[in-house]
Amino acid sequence: MSILGWILLGLIAGFVASKAVNDQGEGCLLNIALGLVGAMVGGFIFSAIGGTSITGFNLYSMFVAIIGAIVVLFLWHAITGRKTLK
Repeated sequence: MSILGWILLGLIAGFVASKAVNDQGEGCLLNIALGLVGAMVGGFIFSAIGGTSITGFNLYSMFVAIIGAIVVLFLWHAITGRKTLK
């Protein structure tokens, strides 16, 4: 997958995860970073439980990235002391 594909995957996953955790969102650049880190974390989690990690730009990879981004976002809010739920 190209760098533009990774950025787009990170943006979408970060946006969906930030809207799932809180209403405000995190901002464009933080959503991209959150989605990219979330994709790595989600890939690690899914491969640890016996699934496959990111396989390209498809719905399964988006699901893995969103789950990972939600986990990262909960950790981010726990570290920074922000309120996570609506």
